[in-house]
Amino acid sequence: MTRQIAALFITTFALLLLSAPAPAQQFEDIGDYRVHYNALNTSMLPPEVARAYGIQRAGNRALLNIAVLRKAESENELDESVTAEVSARVINLTGQRREIELQEIEDQDAIYYVGTFRIHDEESLTFTLSVKPDDSDEPAHEITFRQQFFTD
Repeated sequence: MTRQIAALFITTFALLLLSAPAPAQQFEDIGDYRVHYNALNTSMLPPEVARAYGIQRAGNRALLNIAVLRKAESENELDESVTAEVSARVINLTGQRREIELQEIEDQDAIYYVGTFRIHDEESLTFTLSVKPDDSDEPAHEITFRQQFFTD
């Protein structure tokens, strides 16, 4: 993958975090780590990014994106991406459960865990993430959040 595509993906992810409504700007602190997560309709991805990562852009598909960062020791430093054991499952309001298969993507100094899944218009899903940074002795931490999706 070229540096331009990697930079485009990182820039797009950052812009989506900054421009999306408040529910999409989510993170949770777990000890020395910060886990950022969001879910969005894949039709919001620029075609170049979707193509580079083999993500199908469609109104009825969504993308779950997770990044695990070690908190910086000082305000003058940036948080550092780390590898982790990450899994995700989702349940809808009728109790149907699905596992979301995640793929690890490394781009320069950034590491993301992404997975796609089908959505229905006005569907409300509850996500449960299990996150254990590889360099942590702590047990896996569960993060739960709910999000409603709208199809194109």
